[in-house]
Amino acid sequence: MRTTAAIPQDAPNAHRHDSVPPASERVEERSLTFEGFTYTCRIVHQSAPRTAPLLLLGGSSQNRYSWQGHERWLSPLCTLVTVDLPGYGSSDFLPARYGMDFLAAAVRHMLVSIDMPRVNLFGGCFGEVVGLRFAQLHPEFVRRIVFCGAAKRLPEVYTDAVPRLSRALERGDIDEAAGGLVRLFMSNPEAGRVRKHAAVARLLQQQFLDQTPDEIRKAVEHNTRLMTHGCYRPLPIPDVPSLVFTGEYDTLCTPQMGRELAEVMPTAWFTTVKDADHLVTVERRPESSDLIGRFCTDRPIDDLPYCNAVESPCAEPVPAGCR
Repeated sequence: MRTTAAIPQDAPNAHRHDSVPPASERVEERSLTFEGFTYTCRIVHQSAPRTAPLLLLGGSSQNRYSWQGHERWLSPLCTLVTVDLPGYGSSDFLPARYGMDFLAAAVRHMLVSIDMPRVNLFGGCFGEVVGLRFAQLHPEFVRRIVFCGAAKRLPEVYTDAVPRLSRALERGDIDEAAGGLVRLFMSNPEAGRVRKHAAVARLLQQQFLDQTPDEIRKAVEHNTRLMTHGCYRPLPIPDVPSLVFTGEYDTLCTPQMGRELAEVMPTAWFTTVKDADHLVTVERRPESSDLIGRFCTDRPIDDLPYCNAVESPCAEPVPAGCR
C-alpha cells in the first residue's frame, strides 16, 4: 500500500521529503514510454556502491516516493530505483487486460533504458508478483532476490474481499472501502503485538479516504487485473541468492504462504520479523531496511534481534554469507 504519510518515530511525510539523500547522491527522474504507456522511474545514484543497484517494487498503492523513508539506510549501500509502472502511481492508466507479463516487460524496458544490466530485486506485496514474473522471464537482469509479504497464490481473504471493496469504490463509498482495506492489510490487534499498529491503521485509513478519482479508478482496475490473471505461473526461477520475509503476524500473506513461495525458489531462505504484520516495512522501517541491506551485501542475517529464525524451506543449509 502507499505508505508515504507521516507516522510516529521514523516515517517520512507525504508532502515533505524528510529523507533527502546526501548531496553526494544525485536524484534523477526519468519519464519513459512502453508500448504506448508513459511511466516514471526515480533513481537515487550512489557514486561508491557496495553492491548492484537495488530495484524496489512496492505494493499496489505505493508510488515511486514510498521508499524515501528507507533511503537513509539503503542509499549508502547502492543506487536505488523506484518506479510507477503503467497503471500505478502517476503513470498512465493500464487496462486490466494487460497482465503480469506486460508489467514484467515494462520493468525490463526501464532497466534497459536506464542502462542497468543487473540489479538486486526487491518486491513487496504486489511488487513481489511483478518481480517474480520479471525474474522468471528476464533472469539475466537479476543478481539477488528479496521478497516481502509474498505469496504464490491469492489469499482467500483478498479474493473474498475484492468484490465487496470494488463495489464500494465504484459507487463512491470511500469510507466503507477504506475500513475494509485497513482490515484486509493489517492484522487483528489480538493476533499479537505489532509495532505502531494503531498509528499505521490511522495512516492507511486517511490515505484511502484521500484517494483521487484517478487513484480509485486504478485501484479497481488493479483488483480486476489480479483476479483475472492471478499471481503465479510455474516457470523456472533464477538460481540466485534469495530471501523471503514477512511480519510474524501477517494475516494477508501469512508466514506459511511465504514459506510456500520460498519452497519453489532454487536458493531461498525465509524468516519473519518480530512485532510486525503485512506492513512490516512501515511498522519496522529501520529493521526491514537493515535486513534488505544485509542480504544484498552478503552480510549475516541470522541471529538478528528483530527476526525469528532463518529457515531453509528447500532443506538446504543456511549459507555462510547469511550467518
